[in-house]
Amino acid sequence: MAVTTRTRLRTQVFIDGAFRDASSGETFPTENPATGEVIAEVAAGDAADIDAAVRAARRAFDDGRWSRMAPADRKKALLRFADLLEANTDELATLDSLEAGKPITDTREVDLPETVKTFRWYAEAIDKVFDAVAPTGPDALGLIVREPIGVVGAVVPWNYPILMAAWKVAPALASGNSMVVKPSRLSSLSAIRMAELATEAGVPDGVLNVVPGPGGSAGAALGRHMDVDKVTFTGSTEVGRLFLQYAAESNLKEVTLECGGKSPAVVLASPPDLEVVVEQVLFGALVNMGENCSQGSRLIVHRSIQDELVERLAEGIQAWPVGDPMDPATRVGPMIERPHLDKVLGYIAKGRGEGARIVTGGTRVLEDSGGYFVAPTIFDGVRNDMSIAREEIFGPVLSTIPFETEEEAIRLANESSYGLAAAVYTRDLDTAFRVARALRAGTVGVNAYSEGDITTPFGGYKQSGFGGRDKGLEAFDQYTEKKTIWVTLR
Repeated sequence: MAVTTRTRLRTQVFIDGAFRDASSGETFPTENPATGEVIAEVAAGDAADIDAAVRAARRAFDDGRWSRMAPADRKKALLRFADLLEANTDELATLDSLEAGKPITDTREVDLPETVKTFRWYAEAIDKVFDAVAPTGPDALGLIVREPIGVVGAVVPWNYPILMAAWKVAPALASGNSMVVKPSRLSSLSAIRMAELATEAGVPDGVLNVVPGPGGSAGAALGRHMDVDKVTFTGSTEVGRLFLQYAAESNLKEVTLECGGKSPAVVLASPPDLEVVVEQVLFGALVNMGENCSQGSRLIVHRSIQDELVERLAEGIQAWPVGDPMDPATRVGPMIERPHLDKVLGYIAKGRGEGARIVTGGTRVLEDSGGYFVAPTIFDGVRNDMSIAREEIFGPVLSTIPFETEEEAIRLANESSYGLAAAVYTRDLDTAFRVARALRAGTVGVNAYSEGDITTPFGGYKQSGFGGRDKGLEAFDQYTEKKTIWVTLR
């Protein structure tokens, strides 16, 4: 049975604890990618709204209502916030499923529980992260203290709307900062609702502000704003480059980027049970419709098992039904919008044109629904210099690349401008560690597709990003400044 909602949609800008229309009065449509129908009109924030939000965040930071609040009190507020997110799981999961086309089972059973866990984990960490004392002689006392960086701008993507916001909002607020969040124009609704719940939980007005709007106006204004101390961004490498430009053009604000990926799954000659490999490779390639920065989109497999593995993958894909994301049985929903559907289909056509062979999929499906669905697609006979092996497709497309030796596998895996994630499959523990250390990626799963959990940092090498990590205690480094206080003792 399909899931439905009667949720009241919050569609305005949220600044200083209150909803308001965009200063221009303009709106933009947000649509359901499973039907192509408009869900709502959302306030189109621009530079004026970003400026108002930054001013509210700066006032809140400077007067200390949150930044100088006792850590135990910040902790209580964030734990209440987590409780409210949990109490509203069905509503928030439905918003992300409707607007981003994500299967409701994923949003309800993964994204929202992980969002709640993220806020609880950082709330609990607030009073457990200590400053340091330098090893001075008896005539001095050297203190090394962390202080909140100030006003943080967070630009979050459409593929995991509320979870990616949580990865940034939770540690930034736990550190004592004030924030302006710019969600994607394609998936703004859960972030707006999240800010309302934060206020209900006791996070003071002005501390968490949300301004939806186009990237070229609202996003650029946030990146160029002279009173923003830090921008943290998750999205494409192309847009990530723009935020570096914005920082250079303005106040040299700190920038952390988590960008694209082309993650390899390396299956060596002595893999574990092939059923496990099939399950994990398909999960890495197809979860969230392949709209995932760390998607395991390159299967680098030893030639001796290539044919059998590809055959099993083609059979296993039957366990990934495409359909209405509001149906709990669906595992693959639509692409986020029509232009992205065209992009994914264009890559499939390009792969075929460059000589790769489609094993299964490769077409648009469920077209009568009005939605933007693509059949999960497996390519065989792919060379590492093909477009489908080198460029981020961000769709349910897996490219199979054979190899002969371990050294060749490592070379193929690392022959990429990206380095966000990777996986290695082998029964040999020594080989697993050797290859994992050789792979140039921020996270390497062994015998599984994995991004770790909230305790482990997440980010990439090369053009997958830099400047810091999401998740783990390492995330606090993004949102704090270290200060030395040197006391001379007389």
